[in-house]
Amino acid sequence: MRIHLICVGRRMPSWIETGYREYAKRLPHECALQLVEIDPVHRTKTTPVRQACEEEGRRILKAIPKGAEIIALDERGQSWSTETLAERLRNWLTDGRDRALLVGGADGLSPDCLAQAHARWSLSALTFPHPLVRVLLAEQLYRAWSLTQGHPYHRV
Repeated sequence: MRIHLICVGRRMPSWIETGYREYAKRLPHECALQLVEIDPVHRTKTTPVRQACEEEGRRILKAIPKGAEIIALDERGQSWSTETLAERLRNWLTDGRDRALLVGGADGLSPDCLAQAHARWSLSALTFPHPLVRVLLAEQLYRAWSLTQGHPYHRV
């Protein structure tokens, strides 16, 4: 099983890239995390927000591997505890199907992305910068995996 982290945005600050890589490399082969960066829509003052969001949504949907379960990162989604994520990860590993975690751009995910999602996950009631979400997701996936393995990292 692979976890495809599909995010709008490129050219992240080095500290974001370093943080993401640090946690992604800790995950074992059986639940490898793969980052897929989507080019954001070039906007002008007259570009309608809805139009830009829908185009980014088309780009995201095109990047989802065939057969992958889609999980949309959405502020209106369900909040998962670390233990819940660990249980979901156990189930994902047993099922073996790829997962696609979708992170939208500045205006969020398109209605089409949300409609195709099998689940909506909210990381927090707080608002995070989109680049930071990559690091948070990688760390939380590693923490969930370590919990499934009885590793002491979770208790830190």
